[in-house]
Amino acid sequence: MTNKLRLSPATPAHRNDIDRIRHDVYAAELGQFTHSPDGLLRDRPEVESVYITAVHDGKLVGFVGITPPASPRYSVDHYLSRGNVPVQFDQHLYEIRALTVIDPARGSLAAPALMYAAFRWVQSRGGQQLMAIGHQKVVDMYLRAGMQKAGRPFQCGNLEYELLTASIRAINEKLTRFNARLNRLEKQVEWQLDSPFHRPADCYHGGAFFNAIGNQFDDLNRRNEIINADVLDAWFPPCPSARQALQEHLDWIMRTSPPNHAEGLAQTIAEVRGVDAHCILTGGGSSPLIFLAFRQWLKPTSRVLLLDPTYGEYAHVLEKVVGCNVERLKLDRDNEYRLDMEELTRKLAEEYDLFVWVNPNSPTGQHISRAEAEALLSRCPPTTRVWIDETYVEYAGREQSLESFASQSANTVVCKSMSKVYSLSGLRVGYLCGPPGILEPLRALTPPWSVGLAAQVAAVHALNSPGYYEKLYKETHRLRAQLVEGLQQIGIREIIPGIANFILFHLEDHHPDAATVIHRCREKGLFLRDASEMGSGLGNRAIRIAVKDAQANHRMLQILGTALSSETSQTP
Repeated sequence: MTNKLRLSPATPAHRNDIDRIRHDVYAAELGQFTHSPDGLLRDRPEVESVYITAVHDGKLVGFVGITPPASPRYSVDHYLSRGNVPVQFDQHLYEIRALTVIDPARGSLAAPALMYAAFRWVQSRGGQQLMAIGHQKVVDMYLRAGMQKAGRPFQCGNLEYELLTASIRAINEKLTRFNARLNRLEKQVEWQLDSPFHRPADCYHGGAFFNAIGNQFDDLNRRNEIINADVLDAWFPPCPSARQALQEHLDWIMRTSPPNHAEGLAQTIAEVRGVDAHCILTGGGSSPLIFLAFRQWLKPTSRVLLLDPTYGEYAHVLEKVVGCNVERLKLDRDNEYRLDMEELTRKLAEEYDLFVWVNPNSPTGQHISRAEAEALLSRCPPTTRVWIDETYVEYAGREQSLESFASQSANTVVCKSMSKVYSLSGLRVGYLCGPPGILEPLRALTPPWSVGLAAQVAAVHALNSPGYYEKLYKETHRLRAQLVEGLQQIGIREIIPGIANFILFHLEDHHPDAATVIHRCREKGLFLRDASEMGSGLGNRAIRIAVKDAQANHRMLQILGTALSSETSQTP
C-alpha cells in the first residue's frame, strides 16, 4: 500500500464517511450545527456538490466540496443574499465548500492538497471565478491560496465566517510563483483526478505578430504594416505550380474531402526521397507528429537526451506533456554552440530511451554533415531510439538529409516539416521517414484526413519543383550574409554562424536586454524572438531574427538600430 496521499473523486461509498466527519467537525467539535441523532450532517438537497477526497493508508482523512454553476443553489445563498455577494452569478462561477480534514491529519499536506485539487478541478472545466466561505480558524489558508476577503462576515452557530472570492486567473498567477512547492507536492500525492496535476502549458513558438494583425482575420491587409521575424516562415512564395493548382481549383479544394491518409503525397515523398512508401507517415505539420510519437513511445520513467539550446517544443512535450526524465547536453556559447561529436558519442553510450537531435539546430543554425551524423548514429546503442528533426536541412543541401539512412535503420526516425523550406507554413504539412516497424504503430493512431486537401495538393507540387526552391535557398544564403553584415554595422558583434533562414545573435553589454529591445521593435512593427527561453545558457541578451527579402531586411536593421540606441524611450 502506498504511503502517498491519494486524491480522487468521492465514490458513493465515501458519502456516509463524509457526512459523518462533517457532523463530527461542524456539529460536535465546532458547534456550528445542532447534533443529529444519526451522527450525519448531509448536504441540503438544493446544493449539488462534487466532492474530492484525500485518503491515506486506506482511511479518509479529508475532503472538499465543489458546487458547479449547474447546481440549483450555492451554499452561500443560505447565508447571504446575492446582492451582497460581489461576484457575477453566471456559468463560470464555482463555489469551494466544506474543506474538512480530520484532527490527526491537520497540519499535514492534506488541506493544501485538497485546496489545489479543487482549484485544478474548477480550472479544467473552464471556471473563471471562485467563491468560498471559511470560518475564522481557516481563513488564512484561503488567503494563502490567493483568495481575498469580500468584506461580508456572518455568524453561523458558534462560528464567524468570511466570504472569500478570487478569479481563476489571479490564483493561477499566484501559483506560478510557487512551482517548486507544487513540484514537491506532486511527488507526495497520488493524483487520481481526471485533470492533470499541472495545467497543460502552452509551448510558445513566436507568432506574436498576429496580435498586431488580428487573430480573427477581419483585416488581413494589416500584415503589410508588420514584419513577422519572430517566426521562420519563408520569405519567398510557394512554387508557381502549387499556386496555380490552388487558384484554379480553389472552390473544389475547399469543399472536397482529401484522400484519407494522403496516400498520393506519401508516394510522392517516397519517390523524391528515394525510399519506400511504407517508410513515410504524413501529418498536419511536424507538431502533431511529435505529440503523436512521443506520447506513444515514452512514459514518465523514460530517459531522453536533448541538446541545449534547441527547438523549445521538444522540452515542452517531453517534460510538460509526457513528464519523462530529460537530460540536456549543453552546447558551449564560447564555441558558438557547436555540437561536440565526441562528447555526444560518450553520452549516447549511456543508452537513453530517446535522443532528440535538431539538425540544423534551432535557434543556433549550426549543422552537422550527413557523413558525420551517419558515423555517429552507426555507433549509437540499438536500444536508443533517435529522432532527427530536419526542418531546415534543405538550406544545407538536399543531399544532407538522413532520410535514406533512417529508412534502412532499426532505430532512427527523421521528422520533416514542409513549412519553412517550401513556403507552406499556413497549410500545415509534414512527415516522418523511418523503418516501417517503428512507424506502423503510429500509423494505426493517425486519424483520417489529418492533412487537408489544399496542403496535399501544394506539397505534391512543391516536392516536384526542386529547381525552383534551390535557387531561393541560394538567394536566402546571400540575404543572410547581407543581414549579418548589417547587424555588425549597427554594433552587434556576437553573431552565431549558421546555415538556415535565421540568425541568432547576442546583444552587447552596453545594449538594453533582449526583452527591452524586442518591446521597442514591436512598437515599430518588427517582431523578433527572445531566444532566452530556448536554452539554459543563452542568457537574457539572445535574439533570433528571421531572414527576409532585401527590402524587409533593410527595414529590420533600421528599426533594430533605433531600438539599440540609448536615446530610445525607456521600457514601460
